[in-house]
Amino acid sequence: MCGIAGVLNSQGMEREKLSGSLQQLVSALKHRGPDDQGVWSNASGTAGFAHVRLAILDLSSGGHQPMHTPDGNLHITFNGEIYNFRELRRELENEGVPFHTQSDTEVLLRLYEKHGAAMLPKLRGMFALAIWDDARQLCFLARDPLGIKPLYYTLSGGRLAFASELRALQSAGLAGRQLDAEALIRYFQMGSVQEPQTLLADVYCLEAGHYLQWENGSLAKSCYWRVAFANQEMDPPAAVQHVRQALQDSVDAHFVSDVPVGIFLSGGIDSTAVLALARAGGHESIDTFSIGVDDAEMDEAGLAERTAKLFGTKHHMLRLDAVTGQQAFSNFLHTMDQPSVDGLNTYAVSAFAAQNGMKVVLSGLGGDELFAGYKSFDAVPRLHAFNRAVHQLPLAAGMAGWALERNPCSAKLRRIGSMLRLMPTVESSYRAFRGIFSLHEAKLLAARYLECSYDSLPDLPSHQNQVDDIHDAVSKCEITLYMRNQLLRDSDVMSMSQGLELRVPFVDRGLFERLALVPAHLRLQRGKQMLLDAVPEVPEWIWNQPKRGFVFPFEKWLGQQWGDEFAEATRKIPYKDATWFKRWAVFMLDHWLERSLIGQA
Repeated sequence: MCGIAGVLNSQGMEREKLSGSLQQLVSALKHRGPDDQGVWSNASGTAGFAHVRLAILDLSSGGHQPMHTPDGNLHITFNGEIYNFRELRRELENEGVPFHTQSDTEVLLRLYEKHGAAMLPKLRGMFALAIWDDARQLCFLARDPLGIKPLYYTLSGGRLAFASELRALQSAGLAGRQLDAEALIRYFQMGSVQEPQTLLADVYCLEAGHYLQWENGSLAKSCYWRVAFANQEMDPPAAVQHVRQALQDSVDAHFVSDVPVGIFLSGGIDSTAVLALARAGGHESIDTFSIGVDDAEMDEAGLAERTAKLFGTKHHMLRLDAVTGQQAFSNFLHTMDQPSVDGLNTYAVSAFAAQNGMKVVLSGLGGDELFAGYKSFDAVPRLHAFNRAVHQLPLAAGMAGWALERNPCSAKLRRIGSMLRLMPTVESSYRAFRGIFSLHEAKLLAARYLECSYDSLPDLPSHQNQVDDIHDAVSKCEITLYMRNQLLRDSDVMSMSQGLELRVPFVDRGLFERLALVPAHLRLQRGKQMLLDAVPEVPEWIWNQPKRGFVFPFEKWLGQQWGDEFAEATRKIPYKDATWFKRWAVFMLDHWLERSLIGQA
């Protein structure tokens, strides 16, 4: 796991200027890779790469990046892990390809040399990478299928700059300061910035499952993988066995490492299942990490401790209250790349794991999206049915929507109102359920921050979710809208701020493609029953508890010690029924704007 960046210019750059930009990028990303760093540029100044390294595989200097082929033609900067690199290496060696290191990075170079972009479907792992072909003066950039590792880029004239974090481009003076109106509206609506937009109008996030090719100053984007379901007939016992094998295979793959691998352990089903599968796979001497909070209804410390004892792990517990939480919050703000309504929990447990000497941890992130762990799997189908019924009379739907959008007393009705004013898609129903602010409120806020009129703001596109089963459609929304844009992005930024590699066995292309064969009525049973049937080692005291996850008692803390921090944010919100997460969303944006030196109202 590392940080990558680069600058490409079709006209070439002065060597001193290019070197300065690369060094600025290294400085901005050094927290992601404390073990090593490197820069490279070609003689003509058309290409320069930067890299900071967190050494996980091939701990020797052989893993240094940017890495090159022996003939000096191909150059790579790579962030992530390729879990099947040893199998891919053997295939290449059988074809006569020589290797000089034990790293997965060299395997990527040789695969690209042989297959070009066609190598991407062969990879199992998480990655963002750039490969420069000096002979063709072409750069190939790619991101993993499910969007675990980020890649930001900006194109200006004939210059392309990219980096693992948006703030690195900002720090190096490679990004502008103009806010993107659509991104800002979506941020207020959903609590996170939605790819491919960023909050900056001239910077984009390469979408998951896509790659770019830059040549002679022009950029072409292609998709090589999308979330899709291919349900097959299965009886329940066969489905359980199929799911068990797929899960075990994924967890085992995610233990590929030359350093110890720990596990983030909450009192929930998903992280417990990861631990159980790790034990079933024969992995010993596991360190587990949990957080305890000063709220009995949210505290999972006792459950996690009991589970750790059952599976014989070396368990570490971090206790937080409003005072210690506020200290963590102050540090957390400095690590933020783009604002969201999540991330503090991941920051706190990542810092704790790093302090205890860990470099790699596994998380249960993704289990809820694959096995119906959210209320959305029940609520969105009902809401969508209502939405479609009302739209049988489109004029009535529009009028009712306009009135409900302006309801002063109910945030839920305002979100439903915004839904009724859009096409009746699963996605619009999902956003109404999952959203933070209604679309109307989001536009009111965006108009204030952009200092423009409400009517001048752009209409947001509405996409039809092409999935046969409504519950699969909800699963797709959770994976592509919530998990990808919020959970995975925050997990990357917050863990890497501590020089910690966070791996997510539930977020794996191979696992997804196997689970996508399981009929929705089996895979998406209530209470994550399919996961529990496939991993019966999960103890009763875990599955017989209400869902909590890694959560903090933010509302309690805001009302007590943290109130002053959020008073100004509260005053900016259009309606006065603001929840803690609405105040949080506005506060985080204000802090980001202040740090980014971008003007605001």
